[in-house]
Amino acid sequence: MGLKTKKEYIESLRQLKPTAYMFGEKITSIVDNPRLRAGIEATAATYEVAEMKEFQDLAITTSPLINEPVNRFTLPPSSIDDLVARVKLNRKLGNWVGTCFQRCTGLDCLSTLSICTYDVDKKFGTHYYDNFIKFLKYMQKNDLTANACVTDVKGDRSLAPHEQPDKDMFLHVVERRDDGIVVRGAKAHQTGSLSSHEIIALPTRAMRKEDKDYAVAFAVPSDTPGLIHVVGRSSLDTREMDGCDLGNFRYSKYCPTLIFNDVFVPWDRVFLCGETEFAADMVVKFSSLHRQSHGGCKAGKIDCMIGTALVMMDYNGTNQAGHLKQKVIDMIHRAETLYGCCLASSYEGKKEASGTYFIDTVLANASKIHEGKEMAEAIRLMVDVCGGFVSDLPSDRDFENSEIGPLLKKYLKGSDKFSVDNRIKMYRLAEKLAMESADTISDIHGGGSPEAHRVTIFRESNVESKKKSAKRLAGVEG
Repeated sequence: MGLKTKKEYIESLRQLKPTAYMFGEKITSIVDNPRLRAGIEATAATYEVAEMKEFQDLAITTSPLINEPVNRFTLPPSSIDDLVARVKLNRKLGNWVGTCFQRCTGLDCLSTLSICTYDVDKKFGTHYYDNFIKFLKYMQKNDLTANACVTDVKGDRSLAPHEQPDKDMFLHVVERRDDGIVVRGAKAHQTGSLSSHEIIALPTRAMRKEDKDYAVAFAVPSDTPGLIHVVGRSSLDTREMDGCDLGNFRYSKYCPTLIFNDVFVPWDRVFLCGETEFAADMVVKFSSLHRQSHGGCKAGKIDCMIGTALVMMDYNGTNQAGHLKQKVIDMIHRAETLYGCCLASSYEGKKEASGTYFIDTVLANASKIHEGKEMAEAIRLMVDVCGGFVSDLPSDRDFENSEIGPLLKKYLKGSDKFSVDNRIKMYRLAEKLAMESADTISDIHGGGSPEAHRVTIFRESNVESKKKSAKRLAGVEG
């Protein structure tokens, strides 16, 4: 049966030997590094909940490919129910970890490839779909986590990939061999790449015929020779290393840049190689699926923020303040709007030629635009309710200091009904939820820039039918 326990997942990562750097130093043990382990624990939650009865109906499903129970994060949707379950599971996990659990991008890639490789083969007589199905069975039988490599570093944004002075600004094929291809380039914002067993690369944009070498999709293990993970900085990022002031005691997020320094990919791991007209379809499918994923997990994160605000109202003695209740209501309706858009995009999904179901792209992108604006407002409201100590609370080590700790706790006391220690912990959680840049920037740019969301909405909307409706009402002919 292709289901790992949380413990088995952690141990499987320990067997990998990726090349990774952080803060200018090479990392020798990924799993034991406290900064990375907090992110690994977030991904491990997708395995943990699959062992829990209250989550199993959503987290576990049956694969028609291997006829075995599998984790939902390894199964491209084959029905409307699967599309809906994706969103519901993402919300529950977002609420469970309070940050990114780093596994939805892999499913978004698998779902994209299950549609697009079939279409490429149908037109060009290639064998990418066969490659993909073999890879998918491997992922399911071993309950593996995949990471989505989509965002190239891009260089000069005014130039196409083949026009770049430095050709490596977009990931591309530098050599075609009998046994495979060699690729070079870099992918940015790779959340959880070191929490993953497999790295799946997709094109980042539409390609011209001259961009043939850049129209490439493939999968490689995360410890493939030549693949280098460089962990990026973010606010609050040394707190796991310090072991204090964590806020979120269990989970965090990290985002490497991945450098493909002449990485070899065998042909049976290649899913696109030169078919430029399908690059756009791949990136549109992936980005729309990922925007649907966001609507679930970010609604779950807002749930955590709502809970934080409500608990702080209890601790501060403001739980009867009407104006603060109104702010919480505003947070709730933002979470439900995100969630509702993505559920609607699932219910409006349709079956593709390969048999995989795909969402309504307009509704998914509408949710993501809403997220980019309203997550920031939800954070503002949470901070408003919680109070100013979200920004400059003394350190845990100050509270532990025998000379000043008792004085600090004396003056940080809120309602007598509640422990000052718990009030301090909740302030720190509010800070983590509000100010961890790796997560808050993702609210805006995750799944593509806000402008990309708008462009997709206009391109995918049936604007002619709207014009026709207006003309009919106005009595305009033609």
